[in-house]
Amino acid sequence: MVLAVFSLFLFSFFTPFLCRVFQKKSGWLFSLLPLSLTLYFLSQTSLILQGQTLTHTFEWVPLLNFSFSFHLDGLSYLFAMLICGIGTVIVFYSGSYLEGDRYLGRFFCSLFVFMGSMLGVVLSNNVLVLFVFWELTSLSSYFLIGYNHEKKESRYAALQALLVTGLGGLALLVAVLMAGSAVGSFEITVWVERWQTLISSPYISAIVILVLLAAFTKSAQFPFHFWLPNAMQAPTPVSAYLHSSTMVKAGIYLVARLNPVFSETPLWFTTIEIAGLTTMIVGAVLSFTQNQYKLVLAYMTVTALGMILFLLGMGTAYSVAAALVFILVHALYKAALFLIAGAVDHETGEKDLRKLSGLRSKMPLTAIIALVCGLSMAGVPPLFGFIGKELFLESTLKTQLFYPLNIWVVSFTSLFIVCAACFTGLKPFFGKLAVTPKKPHEAPLALYLGPLIFAVLSVGFGLYPKVLDSFVTASVHTLVRSSSDHVHLALWHGFNQAFFISMTVLAVGVAFYLLRDVSLKLFKPLAIFKSLGPEKAYQIFLKILNSVAKTQTLILQNGFLRYYVFFIILTAVFLCGWVVFLHQETLQMTFNFSDIKFHEFLLVLLIIAATLASTVLRSRISAIISLGVVGYGVSVIFVIFGAPDLAMTQIVIETLIVVLFILVFYHLKPFQNLSSKGSKLRDALLALSAGALMTFLVLAAQDVQYAESISPYFEQNSWLLAHGRNVVNVILVDFRALDTLGEITVLAIAGLGIFILLKLKLGKK
Repeated sequence: MVLAVFSLFLFSFFTPFLCRVFQKKSGWLFSLLPLSLTLYFLSQTSLILQGQTLTHTFEWVPLLNFSFSFHLDGLSYLFAMLICGIGTVIVFYSGSYLEGDRYLGRFFCSLFVFMGSMLGVVLSNNVLVLFVFWELTSLSSYFLIGYNHEKKESRYAALQALLVTGLGGLALLVAVLMAGSAVGSFEITVWVERWQTLISSPYISAIVILVLLAAFTKSAQFPFHFWLPNAMQAPTPVSAYLHSSTMVKAGIYLVARLNPVFSETPLWFTTIEIAGLTTMIVGAVLSFTQNQYKLVLAYMTVTALGMILFLLGMGTAYSVAAALVFILVHALYKAALFLIAGAVDHETGEKDLRKLSGLRSKMPLTAIIALVCGLSMAGVPPLFGFIGKELFLESTLKTQLFYPLNIWVVSFTSLFIVCAACFTGLKPFFGKLAVTPKKPHEAPLALYLGPLIFAVLSVGFGLYPKVLDSFVTASVHTLVRSSSDHVHLALWHGFNQAFFISMTVLAVGVAFYLLRDVSLKLFKPLAIFKSLGPEKAYQIFLKILNSVAKTQTLILQNGFLRYYVFFIILTAVFLCGWVVFLHQETLQMTFNFSDIKFHEFLLVLLIIAATLASTVLRSRISAIISLGVVGYGVSVIFVIFGAPDLAMTQIVIETLIVVLFILVFYHLKPFQNLSSKGSKLRDALLALSAGALMTFLVLAAQDVQYAESISPYFEQNSWLLAHGRNVVNVILVDFRALDTLGEITVLAIAGLGIFILLKLKLGKK
């Protein structure tokens, strides 16, 4: 599993070069890697069906209890198959769809990084590792959404997706650290075992809210749903992969994975159910008002994500099984429809569904695939989508929360799903052939092979759903604690309430679609939702954030060195002083003046007097000499306390500085009084505060020792190990040789830089 994840990252570095070498063949060649990973995970099927878990762990930072641990169970197996299986199709499709694009190598690089990141998310057992991959999905999706970076809309959509999902990433990091501290481990399996310890934490409500915030932002739940439709600025393969099958389901995965941990927390299930219900109805209604092919599918994706979250929020074994099935159902038909939308746009040059019709005669195979996937989306038997919708309705009928409101909301949502299925799966291909910017013709093999596979799977799983029985049961047992239920998947469950609701919704949905032009008038008031909804709030927040950043920059990054120094010292004094104030009772200072000799006392007085003189003298020469006295005084202190080498270095530096200062400042104008009395007083107070704080810290540090002093070690081993009697020299050239080498390297580079500058100046002359 470790190799599976990191092979994708490693391969991504070579894709730009390989694209230039293989050009048109790069798509099918690159697809071999995700295909091999699909076969690898497929080979683990028997293990998963037995309810076992495959684990791999290797230590990274043992002292911090941080390890790369990966595990493969039913849930991660499902997502890994979706990531690698659909990823294979996307890579193959992209090679033809973006053929000849100058940035194709860059596209594949970002795509494989994203694929590896998503695989890392679903396979990680360590939540800190999961967080790292979680953030990598946001970063790589930023590059994929903004692939057409010449367009302002693409850049805006990419930044919006990054900021919204990045906000959730920060929330996840805080939640992970809080929960890990409460449990004493960052392993998900340990969290599941110690769930009682976690939910008894006084911060459990905050942890739950932060985890759900991360999941909601990633999976485009209301009110964070707006970034997903805007992300349709990305190329169609990106929309099909990230925004229907993988990235947007990362939040769903997180909720499902942590369900056994937080299942006894009422806040967990209540929040999830409310968010799911709200998201599904908002997405469904907004999809009805769209005309762009990908936008209709995007809002339908928002709807489906809300439905899956609602199923997980019910918390029963049956609803969780329905959620797992619906994840697969949605991935198959939605990925196919997105790819078909790309094929239609590629071959006709038209994206507006109102201007598309009759393509069946020119694109017959694409029309058949679209029809099958559209019917699966609508929930028409005997397709897999019908089974998913039946499970969804039956789960809703069994829940008690918000009953019977949830029945009406689910039925109303299903009505819009049927309408969208007709609009995207039937409308472009039936009726009179419309005139399009490009003369339509059947798409090449690479553009319809993937959708064809998904359509065949939708039919196959619909006719033979029992092949998924064992998998669903094994997965449910890992997601629902103390569950002994066995969920049976079947195409026919008899004439029950769910079936009658399904058929009624199907009939009304078709009628609603036929009357779409009339029905749209009822939704005109929704236009205000665009101007006053969550996206508008995001824009206002971003504007305020930019204003604050601009103001902060003008204050802190104003170009004046004196203000930089002022704010740095002020911040250090405030933060360190506040900590000292909080812990003043635990700090101890020992004042022992008996060892101070008279000449040492005079030397300190001389240094203090010279320091004060340098600040008040009007003559530059006198001020420079005063600073020199301070430096020479410090060098004498080095001599007194047994550091003659440091003293010699200090003397040389001080001499050089004094000479250079005199040579430079001698030719300048006399001092001018440019500072007001207020600014002088401010600077004096700050300087005194900083000096007092450092004095206090030095005195306090004398009595603080967390470990034994290392000085005796150097004294004892200087001659024995390094054959040197000068302990300081031995430390520099032996015990800390790398530090010395680094310092020498810096000095050498600085010297070379000065030499080059001098040569350039001489060359100009």
